[in-house]
Amino acid sequence: MKITNGKILIFFGIIHPLLGISPFAFGKQFSGFADKFFFKISEGLFEFPLLNGQMNYENFAAFWFFYYGLLLIPLGFLVGYVERTNGLIPKNFIWAYLIIVLLGVFMIPFSGMTFLMLPHAIYMLIQRNKQNSKV
Repeated sequence: MKITNGKILIFFGIIHPLLGISPFAFGKQFSGFADKFFFKISEGLFEFPLLNGQMNYENFAAFWFFYYGLLLIPLGFLVGYVERTNGLIPKNFIWAYLIIVLLGVFMIPFSGMTFLMLPHAIYMLIQRNKQNSKV
């Protein structure tokens, strides 16, 4: 089985939510979500500080940590499809991915963005440059 960039993104997309629901990350929050059958886990705009609300930052972080992983899965399938059909991932996509990852690294330096996704983005760029030099 050949490891492709699409499979790497799918792997990240599966691991991210699994880590999120674990007791090591946001297990407590997800237990609370389950008590509500994952319905209305937030008050939405009513929690917005501008509207004199009080945001529950732990629930907010738990939701987005989980959801970001789910978003990586279809992105991984798309990248895998492009790799199979074109042989090359468009350079614009790689640069956009790298910029998003760098923003994540800047905002949360001690995270998977720094230790997993940044090396992956750089690898994709190097791989693309090597493929361009062959052509």
